[in-house]
Amino acid sequence: MKKYITIAASILLVISCNTKEAKKEHTMDLSKNPLLIKSTLEYGTPDFSKIKTAHFLPAILEGMKLQNEAIAKITENTETPTFENTILALEESSKKLDDVNSVFSGLAGAHTNDTIKANQKELAPKFSKHSDDILLNTKLFEKIKTVYNNVSDANLDAESKHLVKEYFKNFSKAGANLSEEKKDKLKEINSEIASLSNDFGKKLLDASKKGGLVITDKAQLKGFSDEKISSLEKEGKYEIQLVNTTQQPALQTLENRATRKELFEKSIHRSDAGEYDTSDLVLKMTLLRAEKAQILGFNNYASWSLQGTMAGTPDKVFDMFKNLIPGSLEKAGSEIKEIQKEINKEGEDFKLAGYDWNHYAEKVRKSKYNLNEDEVKPYFEMTNVLEKGVFYAATKLYGITFKKRTDIPTYHPDVVVYELFEEDGSKLGLFFGDYYARDSKRGGAWMSSFVKQSKLRNQKPVIYNVCNSPKPAEGEPALISFDEVETMFHEFGHALHGFFGNQKYASISGTSTARDFVEFPSQFNENWSTHPEILNNYAIHYKTGEVIPAALLKKIKDAGTFNQGYSMIENLCSSSLDMKWHTISANDKIEDVAKFETEALKSMKLNVSEIPPRYRSTYFAHIFSGGYAAGYYSYLWTEMLSHDAYGWFEENGLLTRENGQKFREQVLSKGNTMEYAEMYKAFAGRDPEATPMLKARGLK
Repeated sequence: MKKYITIAASILLVISCNTKEAKKEHTMDLSKNPLLIKSTLEYGTPDFSKIKTAHFLPAILEGMKLQNEAIAKITENTETPTFENTILALEESSKKLDDVNSVFSGLAGAHTNDTIKANQKELAPKFSKHSDDILLNTKLFEKIKTVYNNVSDANLDAESKHLVKEYFKNFSKAGANLSEEKKDKLKEINSEIASLSNDFGKKLLDASKKGGLVITDKAQLKGFSDEKISSLEKEGKYEIQLVNTTQQPALQTLENRATRKELFEKSIHRSDAGEYDTSDLVLKMTLLRAEKAQILGFNNYASWSLQGTMAGTPDKVFDMFKNLIPGSLEKAGSEIKEIQKEINKEGEDFKLAGYDWNHYAEKVRKSKYNLNEDEVKPYFEMTNVLEKGVFYAATKLYGITFKKRTDIPTYHPDVVVYELFEEDGSKLGLFFGDYYARDSKRGGAWMSSFVKQSKLRNQKPVIYNVCNSPKPAEGEPALISFDEVETMFHEFGHALHGFFGNQKYASISGTSTARDFVEFPSQFNENWSTHPEILNNYAIHYKTGEVIPAALLKKIKDAGTFNQGYSMIENLCSSSLDMKWHTISANDKIEDVAKFETEALKSMKLNVSEIPPRYRSTYFAHIFSGGYAAGYYSYLWTEMLSHDAYGWFEENGLLTRENGQKFREQVLSKGNTMEYAEMYKAFAGRDPEATPMLKARGLK
């Protein structure tokens, strides 16, 4: 699964500024704030050469103020509510705030500091209140309702009619129909959840950043290359930093079992005790969400949250889990036997544990498929993967071309920029790629935009991808694993979804879709990473220039179904935890996070000691600070769509411009303008089936 998370909770960006500067800038003339001035750069790209941290707070507050004034103008208008004076006016009321927040929320995940974290804490409840003041505005909703009730008779195009329905649905879902007393209570809950979510994200970032394993004896790092060891050295010690998943990449290579166990324990306990304990935050948030759902007339948060998704109800999600769990357990069981056999073959008599899995699974992979990660990596140099792999596939499918730009200011020296062009040479948009891990960046990988596509606003998209591949030592090539290759294809799949948006209205453009649809284009794009024509174009040995041998390519493909029982169980554990947390009622009394986890996994028959959840609750950023509450299942749901769609491509000639154009026109360009099931059926000519996914994972 690729991670992360695309439309995350608001996080703040830092460029450069200390507290004294911040106070000074807070009182500065707003007319000089670069975030409030239309950028003179191409595509309206934010000018990071002028933006300072201190500009964000006043610009965001001004954006909120401007939107509030626009909303007041709508509600005070005595004319009969129409699409133009209500819906269109509401759509454009957020223009300035959108401009500022796209920079503020997006980039901060990639480059934060203490000042930004403090601003984030201050703004979290303000954002919540601002949203509630709009969504729970009785006068505004009455006007929206009037337009909605007359939309069938209105002289509007299909997209505009859909926009009306989306606003009515979103306001209704938020509680616009509630009594004033319930609205006030809901506002309190929303504000508290926002603050708790912010606290969770901050604690987790600190826990991951400061909770790594520090080693003094170099011998404990046996298995690492000299270059890797050198990159870990700090003042005579060696620090392995944590990534946000349970399993850590280093566990695959480390030969010392005690070191593996210590690193694994650091990972799973990073935030369940001590200074960075998030347990209370988890309990408070889940119960508040359950209370929120109750106020809104639902039995639990998941039932409320799944409105408007393809799945629709928690029961359908649990049904999907139940269909996947038996085959996954069977596959995982055979994998456990294989790995235990490998352990015993080496003369060891210990029982396989979670921290042994990746290390010995790699040994099994090597012996079973004769595939060595160190043999593969020299063929995957990052720039080659990006330009001759990810971009090349997009050119073959969609006709678009790319030109590197070095004249566009970026927020960090590691960021690369490319301009995209349509097949006829017309401009499509601008792409920022930020691929290396650093202390100021949160874990995972994600996509978002600085400028969203909108015909109404005359905006072409400016989109970015963020990943967390280790940065090589000075002068060394950036060689990445095949999993990281797939991540780059995945995130650019999101980017294509954003670039190909063809909507009038920004709020329903591109990736502005339901959680269990938004991951579909990105997962689908991963399929091209192993297509022979694409792979042979980018998988080039960085020293010899040799194209990846056919035999090695076969090994990669043959190994594609290896470890899939583990992968599915790992994901199903976390997906089930998410749904279990969000199907509790407001009356449930839960006091122990760990106990709840254990019982939840047992109830789903997922308590496999050798396979821990991909995320435990205390560091499950997706659902407690990343906007995926009751939505983590969407990775599996959209994987089903992606494999089924690739099956359609296989039936119709695979890598052709005609197929790419059809997919672009009927899926990637649609945004949120129609029902997702109808959209998929219009493309594939059928409803999606799970069989292609099960076959791809070797589960059938």
